[in-house]
Amino acid sequence: MKSYDKLIFEISKPGRRGCSLPKNTWKASVSSLPASLLRSAPASLPEVSEPDVVRHYTCLSGMNFGVDNGFYPLGSCTMKYNPKINEEAASLPGFAQIHPLQPESAVQGCLQVYHELGKALSAITGMAEFTFSPFAGAHGELTGLMVIRRWHTERNDFRRTKIIVPDSAHGTNPASAAVCGLQVVQVKSTPAGLIDVEDLKPLLDDTVAGIMMTNPNTLGLFETEIREIASLVHGCGGLLYYDGANMNPLLGKVRPGDMGFDVMHLNLHKTFSTPHGGGGPGAGPVGVTEALAEYLPEPRVKMDADGTYHIAGCAHSAGRVSGFMGNFSVLVKALAYIWTLGRENMKLAGPLATLNANYVKESLKDVYRLPVDRVCKHEFVFDGLADGSTDVTALDIAKRLLDYGFHAPTIYFPLLFHQSIMIEPTETESKETLDAFIDVMRRIAAEALSDPQMVKTAPHDTPVRRPDETLAATKPVLAYVPVAGGHAGDSVA
Repeated sequence: MKSYDKLIFEISKPGRRGCSLPKNTWKASVSSLPASLLRSAPASLPEVSEPDVVRHYTCLSGMNFGVDNGFYPLGSCTMKYNPKINEEAASLPGFAQIHPLQPESAVQGCLQVYHELGKALSAITGMAEFTFSPFAGAHGELTGLMVIRRWHTERNDFRRTKIIVPDSAHGTNPASAAVCGLQVVQVKSTPAGLIDVEDLKPLLDDTVAGIMMTNPNTLGLFETEIREIASLVHGCGGLLYYDGANMNPLLGKVRPGDMGFDVMHLNLHKTFSTPHGGGGPGAGPVGVTEALAEYLPEPRVKMDADGTYHIAGCAHSAGRVSGFMGNFSVLVKALAYIWTLGRENMKLAGPLATLNANYVKESLKDVYRLPVDRVCKHEFVFDGLADGSTDVTALDIAKRLLDYGFHAPTIYFPLLFHQSIMIEPTETESKETLDAFIDVMRRIAAEALSDPQMVKTAPHDTPVRRPDETLAATKPVLAYVPVAGGHAGDSVA
């Protein structure tokens, strides 16, 4: 029996210990806590030995899927490989053992990282200055929108309360705008998957704060009318916000600043190879043009004439968005990635990502429906199987991929298509890996016709089979609850 066959509570035995602690002789005062927050009985914690704990969590870690142990074609998320030299750089004592309240004189090297990364990202994107305070991409969106609002209000332009968002946008775009107090107005896409300029024109007036868009968009298509869109939005007094989630294919080729964007965020865990999620944490730096630099959040790092660095504020700042200066270790990793590649090699990342995506797309479009058949950038979207006669869904295909050892692509996004399967291979995958993925996708397409139940009931070989998603959503079990009167090792009733 493997250690993950049971919950940690279920391998618990009364009296087992994995450590030996001195007797507690100090009693904390709880008089200030409300009675409703006090326990009536000790917490039912598992009682296990150290080997039990180690084996249990080691087995659980083996169930995780990541870029270090397999292909991760998660569309719109750029799950590229995380170079280990980045981790080494971030682990250096001068970076890993600092405190945010140290004086500036003691952290000059750290402030230099902020300054150098800001210069590098400005050169890559065409922006004038960056802030590194935001903790994630969505946090960066909110920060950028705060800058836009601040710019308008500082000019006594209080009517601009609307933000235009394409129907193909990432879901965080309208969410961030709503949190910022802006009214979201949707602009439609054309059948070719691009922003409908004719639908945009009537939306533009003196109530528009700006437009949020990513280029290439979530279909992996480059917005060819971007210069006209920029001219129209600027013409009505609005600003352009660039969602940098899809920046990867543009590295070294096209800069958002040159397209006409005024504000943008970057997902360092996507384009610049820092880890995602729990392996992060995240970072969503925001860049702006020179005209908007004074509205960036505080604090900002400046270099003096003598080469020393100091932390500066600004009277017109949109405020603070984090307690200190963001997630510093992530910034070290991103700078290590940029300096390792250098100017000449970074120019290869975008074209290779584009080549890999088009190779997979062209190899599968005879068995999967391709709603927009044109050259894509870093990612593309299928709309289910070309032959949907057996009603095998995008979810079924994603589950079946797990049996073959591949992580599933993004499904059911973007919302433009009913059975969206969004695939992004990234530039770091070899042709052999892509060929293996293509072969499995073709096998699944064949299975969907010859043995549809095999696909509809997948996965078959994973530790956890397909759960009842309706039951999980309507009656979720979010915590372990022991049987009444029992101990922590009892099974859930």
